[in-house]
Amino acid sequence: MSYVAPMIPDNAPFTARQRAWLNGLLAGLLGPDASAAPPNGIALPIGDAPAATVDESDEEFPWHDPAIDIDARLALAEGKPLERRLMAAMAQMDCGQCGYDCRIYAEAIAAGTETSLGKCQPGGKATARMLKELLESGDASTAPAASVSVPAGVPGRSAMRDAVLLRAARLNGESSDKDTRHVVLETDLVYEPGDSLGVHVRNPVDEVDEIIAHLRAEPAESVKCPDGIDRSLREALLVAVDIARPSDQAIEVLASYAGEGDGDRLQALAEGYPGAEPTDADLLDLLAHFPTARPPVRELIGALDPLQARLYSIASSPRHQAGTVHLCVGTVRFRKRRRNRRGIASTFLAERADPGSRIPVFIQQSRDFRLPADDDAPMIMIGPGTGIAPFRAFLQERRLRGARGRNWLFFGDQHRATDFLFADELEAWRSDGLLSRLDLAFSRDQEDKVYVQHRMREAGKELYTWLREGARLYVCGDAQRMAKDVDTALALIVAREGGMSQGAAKAWVAGLAREHRYLRDVY
Repeated sequence: MSYVAPMIPDNAPFTARQRAWLNGLLAGLLGPDASAAPPNGIALPIGDAPAATVDESDEEFPWHDPAIDIDARLALAEGKPLERRLMAAMAQMDCGQCGYDCRIYAEAIAAGTETSLGKCQPGGKATARMLKELLESGDASTAPAASVSVPAGVPGRSAMRDAVLLRAARLNGESSDKDTRHVVLETDLVYEPGDSLGVHVRNPVDEVDEIIAHLRAEPAESVKCPDGIDRSLREALLVAVDIARPSDQAIEVLASYAGEGDGDRLQALAEGYPGAEPTDADLLDLLAHFPTARPPVRELIGALDPLQARLYSIASSPRHQAGTVHLCVGTVRFRKRRRNRRGIASTFLAERADPGSRIPVFIQQSRDFRLPADDDAPMIMIGPGTGIAPFRAFLQERRLRGARGRNWLFFGDQHRATDFLFADELEAWRSDGLLSRLDLAFSRDQEDKVYVQHRMREAGKELYTWLREGARLYVCGDAQRMAKDVDTALALIVAREGGMSQGAAKAWVAGLAREHRYLRDVY
């Protein structure tokens, strides 16, 4: 008869990570082969066991995972103080684009020292609307402590300065459906592998001119921008405000100056009513769709969110080519509502900025996504598509340092012939031994799609052996699909190769994360 280990119920008063740890413990200690030893070598960290009281230094944030959707994150934070529920509404990437990390941004809003709810760039309108809803429904029993301390500035962010664009070479073959660029900028900024580059871009000139024409406004009219600087209307729309994702406040301004029918529909959009159209509209869409909405331009500009810098994982070691920083940028283009649309930042770098252009940039230092301090430590890197960026930097750095640790890379994209990014470098590193192993997954080269998580499962025995021998595991790329699938595959591999239950395997993987041996740079 098969044995089923007891499980801690989901409504038990423990965090998700505590439940996983306890489930793994029960499976190991109460299973048919139980012994006095922890199951499959899992350490029993007493400090992680549920405690009667937890001070802030020991506090866990089970929702702090970008692969979990916003509704699930909020469910995990239910019953927590207001600042923690505000944190759960963030995108959980700690990307720094808002000027904080997720926890500090939430605490600043709860404490009233930050009033803008639209700064979470990856969270977009879903985050901004939830922050507004949480603030409106907040009550005294969950109010933040008066002693919340919010540090000024962003930890790890360098001062903004100009870089010179040297080139933005296409990496894909001509017949590829993708347009990925190897962007190289000249700068004297100091950075390390694992850091990101913040790039302050300009909105497209043609879209800005169309917006001004719809508003029937004068391009030279003076307006005050969200940063407090007076600019001409045209300059404000080019460099200072977000026209790709109009804030709910800006949509309300449009609604207040629109005719009755247009005004009602715009108000429904601003309040996020299900079925309100047009969805995911940019400012030009709204002005074209609602011709009666023509507010004073000063009021409209003041209601738009600031144009925020975009962050890109750095794809070079600073010691590889001194005075430069390299990026791997996927150019975004699509068609919607009979308009050709484009990613503001990616197309700026790929085609709208000429070589020699000066672009404001800064370095966002990584807190954890770093090379091992031990040059002998093995590394496993999973980076499909543009997720290859930080691992190119890691490998360059390890080569220059003479590091002896083994390196294993999983890379994937659509077609080997056209989408094998940095193929010459990667193949050369495999040939000379810098890459101990290179596993490739090109999804469209066969009838059944193959992704990096499939290659992981195929190599599961060796992957688990590397982890048991102390390897660090790094993941870079899409948070919602790839990173989630990789996490699932990792738990299945650990369960299979380690002879563990799913609960014990998840606890083992969580232990890797606690030891900073499972690190993710996802977006």
